[in-house]
Amino acid sequence: MKVEQLIPEVSHKVHFSLKDKKLVPSSAGCYVLTTFDGIVLYVGLTKNLKVRFTQHRDANEKCLPTSHGFAFWFHYLESSENEIYRIERTWQNQHVSEHGTLPILNKIDSPVR
Repeated sequence: MKVEQLIPEVSHKVHFSLKDKKLVPSSAGCYVLTTFDGIVLYVGLTKNLKVRFTQHRDANEKCLPTSHGFAFWFHYLESSENEIYRIERTWQNQHVSEHGTLPILNKIDSPVR
């Protein structure tokens, strides 16, 4: 699945490198890790996008190659803490609907709230 297919659309993207973490806000939101070509590898939510970005960069699993390629972009959509659970679940459901599984780097479903 390509990031452009997600609804609601992501609004920002930065290169998934530590030197670009300064471009990521500290607000709540949902985010997607994608390959250079925009293939969705991971869908997540957080109360602090900058902290979560850093946590993923520090995790070897998110930086190693997958069968689809490396995580190259960090796309995000700032949102209220009340909405992040709905948005993440919607994106995960869109991926499952198209591919029958969660994105390759997601291990568990989002909690239903």
